[in-house]
Amino acid sequence: MRPKEDFDPAAAVLAIKQRKRRIVDRYARPDDFMGWIQSLATLVPLSGLWLVVAIGAPSSPGLVALATVVMALFLLRVFALMHECGHRSLFRSARLNSIFGFVFGVICGMPQYVWAAHHKVHHATNGNWDRYRGPLAILSVEEFDALTSPQQRAYARARNVRMAPLAGFLYVVLNPRLTWVEGTAKMLAHAVRMKWRRPAVPMRDHLASYRSPHWKSAAEYRHMTLNNLVLLGGWASMAWLIGPATFFLVYLISTSLAGAAGIVLFTVQHNFEHSYASGDEHWDYDQAALHGTSFLVLPAWLNWFTANIGYHHIHHLSSRIPSHRLAACHEEHATLFEQVPRLTLGDIGASLKFVLWDTRSRQLISVAEHAQMARPA
Repeated sequence: MRPKEDFDPAAAVLAIKQRKRRIVDRYARPDDFMGWIQSLATLVPLSGLWLVVAIGAPSSPGLVALATVVMALFLLRVFALMHECGHRSLFRSARLNSIFGFVFGVICGMPQYVWAAHHKVHHATNGNWDRYRGPLAILSVEEFDALTSPQQRAYARARNVRMAPLAGFLYVVLNPRLTWVEGTAKMLAHAVRMKWRRPAVPMRDHLASYRSPHWKSAAEYRHMTLNNLVLLGGWASMAWLIGPATFFLVYLISTSLAGAAGIVLFTVQHNFEHSYASGDEHWDYDQAALHGTSFLVLPAWLNWFTANIGYHHIHHLSSRIPSHRLAACHEEHATLFEQVPRLTLGDIGASLKFVLWDTRSRQLISVAEHAQMARPA
């Protein structure tokens, strides 16, 4: 559903700027008790589902299949709560956010500390496509035109919704492990070479001098390493308890499905018909929150599994607002958000087609739309 045409965008943005401080002061109040409730309501059923898999694997493949699908939904919620911990909005306590963020990160296969640091870049640059191109690495129309025809077809094909399960597997299962192994191997090789050249310098200094595209600090590398070691230990333990074939089949399917759903949700929250997509010049954070972020209207049960992330316009207004308060904030200030693009589950497929950045109109367009515009009159 597209926003109405008879409105003044500048007035809407101005109203947000004038009332934003009051909204944030009222709603950006994390609560430790609610954080515990939300965490336990996620972790306890997830543990129960693994128990169902362990008991049902020998004789009830249908039950195991059903548990796997439901597990994917809970893993999606685990990722959403991990995301909330990164914003320090699940708990009031910074320590609890760190502890549960790490636990959630291990469960969903993502080094939370590193992921949260990268995610903050997205929030700081939302709507500025010069700085951040989203999970699909969107090209501008000029960059797209510079590709060969086979490359253009491959670009569009890779961003088709049918590729989401594969993207989910790569995003949460494979890539975090590969980048850690690759980065660690290159860091050790670098340190050995430097030690050979400068033996008087301590090995610690040679390790610290290595620069990796996968982490920006020693703290990020430590968290990445701890996440992977605990996760690999968890894999080994679960494979021993319920059998490697059963465990890895259920784990890979449920995690890939959850990753696919997460990528799709994140994408449609910013990629939709003519979404606001500015460059550095004239970029405005609040305008991006209103016109470059969608309100994904979901059924109540799916809002629960996604921790209300469909209220993404509120989340980008302030990432400190806890997930359980996003809906109330939207309802109280609904008139402010009348022009936020509203999407439903039925709109997701069409919205994912908007994968090109038109720098002249400062909006996202589809490949088909670009071809139509480029066709001679």
